[in-house]
Amino acid sequence: MSVGALDGRRALVTGGARGLGQAMAQALSRAGASVVIGDVLDDLGAEAAQQIAAEGGKAASTHLDVTDEASWEAAIAETVAELGGLDVLVNNAGIEVTELVVDLDPANLRRMFDVNVVGTALGMKHGLRAMRPGGAAGSGGSIVNIASVAATIAFPGIAGYSASKSAIDRMTRIAAAEAGKLGYGVRVNCIYPGLVPTEMGMKLAVDCAELGLFPSVEEAVGAVVALTPSGRLGEPADMADAVVFLASDASRFVNGTGLAVDGGMGS
Repeated sequence: MSVGALDGRRALVTGGARGLGQAMAQALSRAGASVVIGDVLDDLGAEAAQQIAAEGGKAASTHLDVTDEASWEAAIAETVAELGGLDVLVNNAGIEVTELVVDLDPANLRRMFDVNVVGTALGMKHGLRAMRPGGAAGSGGSIVNIASVAATIAFPGIAGYSASKSAIDRMTRIAAAEAGKLGYGVRVNCIYPGLVPTEMGMKLAVDCAELGLFPSVEEAVGAVVALTPSGRLGEPADMADAVVFLASDASRFVNGTGLAVDGGMGS
């Protein structure tokens, strides 16, 4: 997206201290938005905000545990106070635990659903409350949830993660329908990122090899590339640019849908 596409917008990015979330926060800033990074990694969140500021952007960080409702209330209030409003919410925070179905640990499933599903649901809840007419921000806006190509394919080792990301897809569409019927002026969409070699992405490849699903980490990565018509892994910028698009007026008639940013892997 072009520089200036988000001039005057105010954004909150969850899980923005590192990885894809950090890239999304940077891209939003470069497009003109002011950004607050919400994360449980306070030091890294502050560093990420400082990096944006060093590039000439306006950024701050706040502690945000997406599984905790009081934490959401505080983070939204702090964002509105810091930036003067809220126009864009990116629900990016998430975790992944690789397990075979025959070895699923209920504790791991509950943790993934708590962060990925409950965390995103609470984000939409409090984002919509702030952005709707009469809310703390009250000017409408855009919510972008981060699902995954895992919601659209059957890849071994990620049954629980895939289920949680599929839930995000469904919640996205329902939230968009409700926001439209109730006149909130908020669009709600999600993206399906493909595999990106961040710390989290590479851990998946390592775990799949350790579980015996692939002979090596390299072959696990190769299997993903082989399933991808674009012939490569994703890059953080690929996902970040899609988020900027969905946050901007360029996507003004895009609502209640999922955008595949997976190089065709889920086709």
